[in-house]
Amino acid sequence: MLLLPGDLSYADFWQPRWDSFGRMVEPLASQRPWMVTQGNHEVERIPVVHSSSFTAYNARWRMPFEESGSTSNLYYSFDVAGAHVVMLGSYTDFGPSSAQYKWLQSDMAKVDRSKTPWILALIHAPWYNTNTAHQGESESVDMKRDMESLLYNARVDVVFAGHVHAYERFVSLVFPNSLVKNNISKDKADDCGPVHITIGDGGNREGLATKFRNTGGEKISVFREASFGHGELEVVNATHAQWTWHRNDDGESVCSDAVWLTSLSSLTSCKA
Repeated sequence: MLLLPGDLSYADFWQPRWDSFGRMVEPLASQRPWMVTQGNHEVERIPVVHSSSFTAYNARWRMPFEESGSTSNLYYSFDVAGAHVVMLGSYTDFGPSSAQYKWLQSDMAKVDRSKTPWILALIHAPWYNTNTAHQGESESVDMKRDMESLLYNARVDVVFAGHVHAYERFVSLVFPNSLVKNNISKDKADDCGPVHITIGDGGNREGLATKFRNTGGEKISVFREASFGHGELEVVNATHAQWTWHRNDDGESVCSDAVWLTSLSSLTSCKA
């Protein structure tokens, strides 16, 4: 299965690009499920001219959101290969009074870790980021403030993000709700929090985000590189999974970053 955390065609209002993107990915998308969530390039809202957001995205990339009790194509969940996968919407309402927040609360409460010992979450705008690109955006800072405790308390294992055109993996696990808003140097490791991985390097027409900050956040960032690439998560069993990242320039056989993960549901010290 391919999981894509937003920014699909980069149509950016030019609708024929949705068609050309669809033709380009069809040989791959017809061979395995593509499960996606939206990014900022899918919004396609023009004040006065076209006031609705995600018109093309919702029409062309309809996900099975109703099956998980969601009322929106912009956020949903599903089970696959021993994992409960949660696709969240960075560009729709996410505050405590929003429909997405209430749906996430309900969805997390229904997870049966005896059936799906792993929980994965996908967002577009990363909550942790030491790259100079996309710092301080509401979709990162405010969504982290409002929703991180829900994922932490549910013992989500991994959070994948896109948006930043580079690769970054953070120290084993990260503590929720930083002590100082938008100051990553105050974030702490926590063995019962999720691993955060930015995998926004799949390819785009804007180029790579090549500059990283050195403000203290690099202490919890264990690997970061501005190269196009892709990642693979192999769920081996109920307790262990392996994540690998591959530079596109090196080919599939070369692994540039790798880590073995232990499911939080298997750790007695992390029982929620």
